[in-house]
Amino acid sequence: MIDPKRIWSSAQLPTLPTVAMRLLELARDPETEFKDVIGVVKTDPAITAKILKAANSSFFGFKSPVTSIERAVPLLGTTVVTTLALSFSLVDAAMTSGPLAQHYTAYWKHSIVQAVAAEVLAERYAHGVSSDCFLTGLLLDLGRLAMLKTVPNEYLPVLAEWEEQGGSLKEREAARLGIDHVRVGAQLMRDWKLPTRLIAAVSLHHATVSKLLAELHDETTVTERVVAVAATVGDYFCTAGKGAALERLESLTSTFFQTTPTALEEYLERTRERIDKAGNLFSVNFDGLGASADLMAAAGEQLARVAVREHMASTQMEIQRQAAEEANHELESKNHELQERATRDALTGLYNRTFFAEALNAAINAASRTAGAIGLVFSDIDHFKRLNDTYGHQFGDEVLRLVGNIYDDVVRKSDVVARYGGEEFVVLVHQPTEKGLEKLSERLRLAIESGAFWFEGKRVPVTISIGAAIVLPERDPGDLALRLVAAADEAMYESKQNGRNQAHVRSLIEADDRQLNQLVAQKRFSRWLVQNKVFDIQIMSRALLETPSERLRTGSLGQLLGFLTSAQIDEIRRRQQATGTRFGRCAMALGHLTEDQLATLLAIQAEPPNLLARTLTTMGLLDKAHADALLMQYRANLSASEPAVMAVV
Repeated sequence: MIDPKRIWSSAQLPTLPTVAMRLLELARDPETEFKDVIGVVKTDPAITAKILKAANSSFFGFKSPVTSIERAVPLLGTTVVTTLALSFSLVDAAMTSGPLAQHYTAYWKHSIVQAVAAEVLAERYAHGVSSDCFLTGLLLDLGRLAMLKTVPNEYLPVLAEWEEQGGSLKEREAARLGIDHVRVGAQLMRDWKLPTRLIAAVSLHHATVSKLLAELHDETTVTERVVAVAATVGDYFCTAGKGAALERLESLTSTFFQTTPTALEEYLERTRERIDKAGNLFSVNFDGLGASADLMAAAGEQLARVAVREHMASTQMEIQRQAAEEANHELESKNHELQERATRDALTGLYNRTFFAEALNAAINAASRTAGAIGLVFSDIDHFKRLNDTYGHQFGDEVLRLVGNIYDDVVRKSDVVARYGGEEFVVLVHQPTEKGLEKLSERLRLAIESGAFWFEGKRVPVTISIGAAIVLPERDPGDLALRLVAAADEAMYESKQNGRNQAHVRSLIEADDRQLNQLVAQKRFSRWLVQNKVFDIQIMSRALLETPSERLRTGSLGQLLGFLTSAQIDEIRRRQQATGTRFGRCAMALGHLTEDQLATLLAIQAEPPNLLARTLTTMGLLDKAHADALLMQYRANLSASEPAVMAVV
């Protein structure tokens, strides 16, 4: 335990410079004029220079250069200028070197993430106080800075324990030190005479979900709601407890702002984009933070592991009452083996039917959000019973193993191969074209037909019958998984009835969507490279597999290319909510996008040309100059119909 007086009496306690204190006083006075603010800012040349630099940064995005503080203050506004002055003061307080540097850096990064998250959310739900929300987010963990500076010897072990074990930092501080950073930060804000509503928001930000929902139950608490969500976003991006943070986010945002999981994902993506701009503003590198999609996947994995651990914990409690420690260790080992068996087929080593069903549902849900196609290849070994009866079950098992190996070699690593049951095999294909699915089916058929199946020195002919199906999931896929499997199964039986050792493909895609998909395929950078004989299909397939899956949402990309305005995007999303139709189709129905524009968006979204070019360079297949030249030719090809593409792709 520590005496709080040590904190308040310490000469290391963070303080605000005179200019920041004076700006706070002016911000509280409704009669304040811009000239008063300009006069105060100009008394501190360092703050003046930093505010000018900020005004010219991408964070604010003014079209013309801001060359004087007299122009910067009216453009930014009193609240934003005050916020920047306070922010730069905190930057100076948090920048240090030596053994504590990493803890100061972690504190400051966490603070910036919270500030950006608060501002992005406030722009949608509390626009008039977005600058206040940015400042409050920045100050949420002010107590951490104060405790690092005043009682570092006692505080560092608490931080180390929290970083290793997770959980609530506030509760850990209270248990170990008798005081927590929330109380310290709120008191420091009172000493600085900051607005009481900001202090109230800081005091609540680490409260339990039930307490937040009980206390912030009406619209007058919108600032506190925004800040509570922003604090959780900080935990999501900056701590190891991403799964717990995501659960808390889903609960808070759905109750406070009626957001859907898709809207929450979009909010986190917008926040991640803005974080980099804020990092440039405050000279902080956020490259190691990770992409929003990767963080979402990590959070999902954590939640799954937690669920498994909780289930295992309840099971082991009963086991521990019935057996000794040695028996428990043996049981844990067996449980590990069972988990492997739960996802893998023992004979072939491929995924089993249970895992395939889960992967199919997950792929359909993902494709419904990104307007991507899903393909399914269903196959059955011809006359397998005759093989067993003629050569024995041991040979039959060997055939199954070899077929599994061939499938594993032929199919892309990004797709899922599974033994569906008996002599049936299935492949889940991500983002195929109808023609590509036909070619994959034929490659599998030929690979099996020419496979080396030997019995007692004699080659035994083995063939398969294949049925494949392709679909473009709607926003609400319903029972699409069952319909897709049924379509592929029916196509396979058509192959058998027509004489076996052949492949048939069925499309569940509407005629309009098929036409759009063909247009999208024609516009892809990889297709252009193959058509121009720069690379063959095999090399492009390898490169696409290595290319990062970073994608902007269709609306965001459309706005970036100048195809859509913010008002049009809002109108399209309202229509989406009402009809359940995909974004692009809604945009075309409203007349905001042409089919050619939508195809361009989807082609760039599914396969960002600059990322693919970078991959080809990294793989040593192109030098940078050649890659840049090819990109320019591709852009010129696209810009013939859509000139705006030239400046962005």
